[in-house]
Parts: sequence; C-alpha cells; structure tokens
Amino acid sequence: MPQPVLALGCAAVTAAGCVWYLPALADLRAGADRPLSRRTAAIACLTGWGSLGTVALVLLVATTWWAPVGVAAAGGTAAAALRAGAAVRRAGEQREAARQWAQLPHAPLSADARRPRRVAVTVAVVPVMVVSLFLAVTGRGPHPG
Repeated sequence: MPQPVLALGCAAVTAAGCVWYLPALADLRAGADRPLSRRTAAIACLTGWGSLGTVALVLLVATTWWAPVGVAAAGGTAAAALRAGAAVRRAGEQREAARQWAQLPHAPLSADARRPRRVAVTVAVVPVMVVSLFLAVTGRGPHPG
C-alpha cells in the first residue's frame, strides 16, 4: 500500500479521535481543578493521538518505513508509560479518599448498601413491562387495534 494512502488513513483516524483528545485537552486546561491522575491520563491521551498525527505527517515526507514505525513506537511507548503512571496515581488517590471518608463520623452509604433499592425497583418494574407488552401484542391493551 502506498505511504500517502496510509497517511490519509492516519489523518482521518486522528481527526475522528477528537472525541477523546478534546475532552483530554479540556482536562488539562482546567488545571488544578482536576486531580493529578486525570491530568496525567489526559497527557497520555494527547501523546497517543499526537503520535498518530505525527505518523501521518512522517508517512507523507519519508521514503523509508523505519521513520514512521519509529515515531509510532516512541509515541506509543510514551503514551503507555504515561497512562500506567496515571493509573498508579489514581489508585493512590482512591486509597487516600477512602481513608479520609473512613475518618468521618457518618460515612456515606457504600455501593452495596444501595443495591437492594435497585433490585426492588427492578422487581417492581419488570413484571409491569412484561404484562404491558403481552397486552399490547395480544390486542387486549388500553387501545385494542
């Protein structure tokens, strides 16, 4: 496959990736309003998408294959390292938040404590939906057709 065709594909995928890199850019612009782990993850996202855009440019100007492959490998490695660092930092932030919540006299309800309510709502809603669907299909509903 010719390199300009691959460059066009990389550019198209990079443009379509705006659903990931534009929110990441907004996280970086928010600065200290976002946790450090989220900002690091945003840098990782921008690094990954930026490397793909750079690969598209290198594919247009380079005549050999080692240059775009090198750019992709370097960018992918940097993005993966940043993302791994963000995940480690996020785990630390979650542990710290859990420790702080545990020190409060009245800790909020956990996810397990809220589960019975969801189950009760599901048990109440699903039979009503099944009966309504049955009545609609058999033509015995409020508006028989």
